[in-house]
This record gives sequence, structure tokens and C-alpha cells, in this order.
Amino acid sequence: MDLPFSLPLQPSRDKKTLRRQLQAERQSLVDRHQRSVHLQEVLRVWLIGRGENTIGAYWPIKGEFDALPALYRWSEAEPDRRIGLPVMDRETKQLRFHVWYPGCPMEEDAYGIPKPKDTEQFEPGLLLVPCVGFGPGGVRLGYGGGFYDRTLATLDPRPLTVGVGYAHGFVPWLEAEAHDVPLDVVLTEDGVHWQHPDI
Repeated sequence: MDLPFSLPLQPSRDKKTLRRQLQAERQSLVDRHQRSVHLQEVLRVWLIGRGENTIGAYWPIKGEFDALPALYRWSEAEPDRRIGLPVMDRETKQLRFHVWYPGCPMEEDAYGIPKPKDTEQFEPGLLLVPCVGFGPGGVRLGYGGGFYDRTLATLDPRPLTVGVGYAHGFVPWLEAEAHDVPLDVVLTEDGVHWQHPDI
């Protein structure tokens, strides 16, 4: 009996199609909550060995891993630790990071994503970056807007970049393009997927 449709067995080589495939797969993961719990633990344990006091994070959308609970626990350990969420500069299309804490005033940005309202801006020492997909050596597949690459190109000193995503997003043949800034570390629910040897 022939099925009326066929499921793709391999990720698409077209990045636009690949993004759609991986997002659809992420949102349909039946065990996504459990994967999230594991990744929270991985992130919390990994952060124990780090000395940075400022972390830039993100507001989770489209089934992304929510790092904020783990980061809040991290921030409670030391009074000078700060978490920031991105605010996009409309002119430069770069991200600035403003202090976030549970219950802080929020407003929606131009894309409908919540951002801190009127909180202090700072430059993070460590930047958590959501991954739609990822490849060998810290190659990241994002949404295609280039916001993180543009931002990282201007930050000096450059923060340590830590990609977070579920293990299903690993694409072995994914290669960096000229404008891509590779991640320093990639964490999944299975642990440290990749870390630059100098970290």
C-alpha cells in the first residue's frame, strides 16, 4: 500500500527549508518538556565552572529552550550577577542587552517578543544563543536575520557564546558561511555537545 505522502528522511540542504523542518520538529517533540528539564540541569552544572557575572539571554519563542529558570537560579547565588534580554536597535539591526529579572516591567518589541522596559543596559560577558540547528565546530543555524552575527561583530571584548538547543537539531554537514560567527560552546539536553579547546 502506498502512503499519500512521504516524510523526509534527511534534513534539507536548503537552509530556508531546513529552518522550517527543524522548527516544526522541535515544536512537535513529544518529550520536549523532559528534554528542557535535562537541558536546565546541563546549563546549571556547566555554569558552576564559569566566572562571568553578566549573561545575555533571550525570550524563548517557537518551542525554544527556556533558559531563564536556570539563569535565575544562577543569579541568586551572587548579588552582583545580572541577566539581560535583547532589545533590537532598529537602525543598526544589532542587539543591546537590558537587565531582566522575574517581574520586571516588559513590553513587546517590533516582532511581538517581550523585552525589558526601561531597565539598565549592559554588555554581557557570556551570551546564550538559541539554536534552530547546529553543526560541527560551533556552527549555528538561526532564523536567518543575522542579529547575533551583527551584534557579535561589534562587541569588544566579545562575550563567550554558548549555543543552547535540543539534540535533534544537530546537522552533521552544516557549514559556516562567511558572515557566521561560530559559537564557543554548544549545550544540549545530552550535555556539552561541543566546546572550543581554548575555553
